[in-house]
Amino acid sequence: MKEIETYIVDSFTDEPFKGNPAGVCIVKHKLSDSEMLSIAKELGLSETAFIGALNENDEYPIRFFSPVMEIPLCGHATLASSKVLFERNGQDSIAFVNIQNLKLPIERNGEFIKMGFPIYDTVSKEVPYELLLALGVKEVNNSVYNAETKILLLEIQSAEVLKNLKPDFDKLKKSHNEINGVLVTALSPKENFDFESRYFWPWSGTNEDPVTGGTHTFLAKYWGKKLNKSKMNSFQCSERTGFMEVELLDEKHMTIRSKAQIVLKGMLRI
Repeated sequence: MKEIETYIVDSFTDEPFKGNPAGVCIVKHKLSDSEMLSIAKELGLSETAFIGALNENDEYPIRFFSPVMEIPLCGHATLASSKVLFERNGQDSIAFVNIQNLKLPIERNGEFIKMGFPIYDTVSKEVPYELLLALGVKEVNNSVYNAETKILLLEIQSAEVLKNLKPDFDKLKKSHNEINGVLVTALSPKENFDFESRYFWPWSGTNEDPVTGGTHTFLAKYWGKKLNKSKMNSFQCSERTGFMEVELLDEKHMTIRSKAQIVLKGMLRI
């Protein structure tokens, strides 16, 4: 029998039961891909992170699984994993390396955690009418696509419309067969935020991801160009809600800064 130290952590929030819950497993015994996928299914969260032992470069290998498939890069599960290691080991800085050999430097500053992430580009992309119909979106300001994550980005005119979207997920999944998800975004009318978003991904995870750090690898640059800003505050207006500060450092690097709350610690036995 294998025993795995396991946590549930609410990311991108300063309150328990808000933000995006992620599973975090401290892996001391080798797990197969099928075992990690089974654990992710068992926990039933949008992603579960599996943290390996420190390697020769002082990096923690990390892998992410949704209940459906492996996800190469996940923001909220990275934040959750960072929170666990900082509290568990008393560190103030760490680094993860993902399955794509991408290094993610992390540092703690009080209650805030700042994560280094890559910046990705987008290209213009036509959107099938059936997809818009399934989302309940009547009009889009812009539609673009990010190749690294296989995600469509749709900018719409109103954050109020965004908040009230009630997609038909069966129809949404059937409307496209070459994407991992669709991100819908709008300017924020809130005083302390620049833009808002929601992320729907029935193709590769759950129906809606409550708060999504990974989409900001291209969403931050998208709004940075439109708003002529390098530092912005993002609000995800899902039912659970969540927030983060993003900063564009140069053409290839950015940081995501937010908080996380550990709500459960236990031992998984398989």
